[in-house]
Amino acid sequence: LSISEYQKERTRTANAVMSFEREDFGLLGPLHLNSIDWANSNHRRSIAASLVQGTYILERDRQEKRQGSQALAPPWWEFFHFKLIRQLVDDVDSCVFGAIYEYAPPSSHCNDSIDRSPRYVIAFRAVRNMVAMVGDSSVWLAGHSLGAAMAMLAGKTIAKTGNFLEAFLFNPPFLSAPIERINYGNVKHGLRFASSFITAGLVLATKGNSQTSQSEDPFFILSAWTPCIFVNPTDHLCSEYIGYFEHRKKMEEIRYGAIERLATQNSLGDLFMSVVRRSAEAAEPLHLLPSAYLTVNLTPSEDFKQAHGIQQWWRPDLHLKCNLYKYK
Repeated sequence: LSISEYQKERTRTANAVMSFEREDFGLLGPLHLNSIDWANSNHRRSIAASLVQGTYILERDRQEKRQGSQALAPPWWEFFHFKLIRQLVDDVDSCVFGAIYEYAPPSSHCNDSIDRSPRYVIAFRAVRNMVAMVGDSSVWLAGHSLGAAMAMLAGKTIAKTGNFLEAFLFNPPFLSAPIERINYGNVKHGLRFASSFITAGLVLATKGNSQTSQSEDPFFILSAWTPCIFVNPTDHLCSEYIGYFEHRKKMEEIRYGAIERLATQNSLGDLFMSVVRRSAEAAEPLHLLPSAYLTVNLTPSEDFKQAHGIQQWWRPDLHLKCNLYKYK
């Protein structure tokens, strides 16, 4: 080999080793969960994140042509007594974009805490048929980043039919200006306050002041669904969920709740587009939710990659802040 070819080969080998270390369950997985308590929210979060990671590695196994004993994906679900019953494959390029897992514990693991366990986990579609077969209490949704957006869309669609799935949405993108990244609290509050009034004004201008009953209010219909959202404040793609829910709470406290109820369920961008098109109908914003269990990872992150990564969510030493937000 020439010197340049040798250097390229060393680089390929080093990248392969690093990739293996990031994907090998024995090196990176939550081995501390050798006894699962399904009533423990930390255990449920870690397992959901691990199943999402398993889906990522299914695609990596396909790309690297790793099969049989060489495949790295199976331990990510087998360790928790799940089995892969279906891969969700794109018809165009054959990539794996999701998976459906079935929980099949040995009889010796049956105990009282198993009542909180899922029967199936869909770590990202085929959701509607699965719910129809086994019921909403037996199905979990889970996804990370774009996969979390897919899971959110599926969960919202199913919730409108009266079925509320337990959902684990890791680092879902929030399509808005990253106000949460501003370090000055008064500036952030002022920007959000102004945005709320502008948004509410556009809602009234485009949709009128017609009263909608609770039975027809899409946000009220969805309010009984409380997905679990996991965000990192240094991940600008999802951190705006922190301000979104906290600002709504503050607006209620200072008695501007009516304005915020209009603003909180409408996207300013979509409203501007409806004005440009002179249409009273704006698309329903995917990222806006009435209710949620919001978990914020306050553990310091080295960089954006770590702050956005799925790996953070099964660590046992996280500094977490959790809040329940319910739409009123």
